[in-house]
Amino acid sequence: MPPTLSVFYSDVFLEHDTGSFHPENPGRLTAVVQALQAAPFASQLRWRLPPRLQDRDPLPAIRYLHSLHYISDVEHLAETGGGSLDPDTPVSPRSYEVALLAVNGWLAAVDQVVMTGEPAFVLARPPGHHALSDRAMGFCIFANAAITAHYALAQAGIERVAILDWDVHHGNGTQALVQNNPAIAYCSLHQFPAYPGTGAARDRGPHGTVLNLPMAPGSTVTEYQAAFDTAVIPFLQSFQPDLLIISAGYDATQADPLASIALQPQDYGLFTRLCQNVQPRIMFGLEGGYDYSALAQSIVATIGACLEDY
Repeated sequence: MPPTLSVFYSDVFLEHDTGSFHPENPGRLTAVVQALQAAPFASQLRWRLPPRLQDRDPLPAIRYLHSLHYISDVEHLAETGGGSLDPDTPVSPRSYEVALLAVNGWLAAVDQVVMTGEPAFVLARPPGHHALSDRAMGFCIFANAAITAHYALAQAGIERVAILDWDVHHGNGTQALVQNNPAIAYCSLHQFPAYPGTGAARDRGPHGTVLNLPMAPGSTVTEYQAAFDTAVIPFLQSFQPDLLIISAGYDATQADPLASIALQPQDYGLFTRLCQNVQPRIMFGLEGGYDYSALAQSIVATIGACLEDY
């Protein structure tokens, strides 16, 4: 039997309305769905809906990291017609519900990976790696990856979780929300200088479980592969995670309008293979990536690498 991969997706994720000119918009997901349905491995994908909110309440997991006041503010803003949580993060009437469902997708993907040992990809929005405990930042409402990492530690056989964040921006929210737990490691490759200005190489976290790798504007796969070979892979191997969560942002592609790194879509297939050698139990969750074609091609390359029969 050929290998399979679960994709957690719902059309509800399109209902987080950020406005006509916002880079984090529903067209991102539409482009990826079309590309995956046309991919050579389309028959190996298992499309799964995130659990409905009435079937699974994500709030206990969210409340573990986010303040009750902040959660209430997001809900109230959506219920009263929408607005902005910060200059970059708009909220529409459905955004609170969509953000809850996104968390459900991430949690369900971990369940799937733990149960089957096969990788899973969460094709959801809004993204999460900039969200802090009490405020939104940079298109992000709830800290999907951090929430999921803490949740995973409660699952049988999962004692250590690593998060690899290859989005072009440093996941300041993820780092802030996991670095005090020595059972969670966080590694980020990100353009520097760039938004949000965090992620210095000297910042290793209070337990030494953080690895920040600032990448110079214009960096290509040559620089990234060197970083993987000399830093990322040794760091992950040393930590020995039972589960690897990848904050899968694709805005480090050369075509992306919001950054200045020069990766190509096929490079993410290389990164995925390197990660599989560390821990085959991998869950990918979408973060950034704002050029539709480059985003779609990059995810095809990522999933294609997972589905190689090796």
